[in-house]
Amino acid sequence: MRRFGNWAVLVATLMMLASVGMKALSEPSAGAAPAPTPRVTAAAAAPAQAAAPQAPASGYIGAETCVGCHTGYDATVNATKHGFKGNARTPMAQQGCESCHGPGEAHANDPEKVKPVQLDKVAANVANAQCQTCHNRGDHALWDGSQHENRNVKCADCHSVHSSQGPVLMRAKTQQLTCAKCHQTITNKQQRFNHMPVREGKMSCSSCHNVHGSVNVKLLRAGTTVDQSCTSCHTEKRGPFLWEHAPVVDSCTTCHDSHGSNNDRMLVARQPFLCQRCHVTSRHPVSVYEGSTLMTSQNANKIYGKSCANCHQQVHGSNHPNGKFFLR
Repeated sequence: MRRFGNWAVLVATLMMLASVGMKALSEPSAGAAPAPTPRVTAAAAAPAQAAAPQAPASGYIGAETCVGCHTGYDATVNATKHGFKGNARTPMAQQGCESCHGPGEAHANDPEKVKPVQLDKVAANVANAQCQTCHNRGDHALWDGSQHENRNVKCADCHSVHSSQGPVLMRAKTQQLTCAKCHQTITNKQQRFNHMPVREGKMSCSSCHNVHGSVNVKLLRAGTTVDQSCTSCHTEKRGPFLWEHAPVVDSCTTCHDSHGSNNDRMLVARQPFLCQRCHVTSRHPVSVYEGSTLMTSQNANKIYGKSCANCHQQVHGSNHPNGKFFLR
């Protein structure tokens, strides 16, 4: 009976402890921290609102105000790439007319005394700086320090946004006519009767020249020398050759006039006179007027009805082991 009483006391004790534990689990203690509440953001608490429109920059009045007086000018801009509002870099996608002509608020308040930036009247560096805010990459990257920039040429001297007649907003109908405004003597050569790709529409001035700046001489587009510019197309004349002709190494323009000629192959003089400028002590007659050699048939047949290139066809250079005479 005593052993049974001890088991009864043990069981009663365990039951009491279990009831106390269950009560402790069901009721939080007084010192316990409260359960964290879910974090509610402002965006979740309130519906999303559209961003408020930005106020216009100080001094800008918008293109709609400009065309109230300057009727039709917006149409000329919208007809060009400057009017593509889908491109964030274009003027009409930014401040409209004021992207190029500056803030117009003061001009609108006093049109007689205050004028906007007039690109055809301001100094060249001021006008060009307006264009360079966008046109400062690619072909335009080397404008600073170029020959045209040093001579105070304006972008507006060749291009016009509102009254262009040719491609790339040029004032003249063709690139040739645009360049002829200053380079008249050069463009006149293109009318000489021998083959001329520019006159025939196969090339343009910008095929060889980058008028906005270049690392080459004479604003040439390719290479760093005249020869490198020419051989960018005439690759078969590039070399290097085992036997090199000195005038070719010097410059292609020693013998050729790249802007036009009345002679075959755009030579600066016809053969044999061109070759005889240097070759005055050759085995051939040094002049077509040399009577002492013209009387002999051995030398006469070398100049009558022929030219030097008939035999010396590799005049630009030869890789033949015995090619010092540049023969075929």
